Amino acid sequence: MTADTWIQAGLALIGAGGGVVAARSARRTKRQENRDDFLAITDQQGKAIERLEGRIQRQETEAEKQRERIGDQDEAIGWLLHRVRSLVSHIKRAGLEAPPAEPMSERASKYIHHIDV
Repeated sequence: MTADTWIQAGLALIGAGGGVVAARSARRTKRQENRDDFLAITDQQGKAIERLEGRIQRQETEAEKQRERIGDQDEAIGWLLHRVRSLVSHIKRAGLEAPPAEPMSERASKYIHHIDV
């Protein structure tokens, strides 16, 4: 083997060693990978929390609308009961007999307690 061959082999080994060192220094450490995983999970959780907050807000708005509707229905039922009582009292004052009331369903009886017609 000539000197040129030995020089080329030596340079090839030095180049390979330099490549290994460069590859090792460019590699990410386990700590860096864990940090990146933590950031990704934190971002995912933040987005999930925002979605849940939006869903809760929609449900609260819907519940408020339902409460308002129930209040309006309660007032309507009260007005209807008052109207029926006034009509029955008018019929009785006229000397007539009011027709007998039809039986009330169980569901209606939960909400209408003071029926005296």
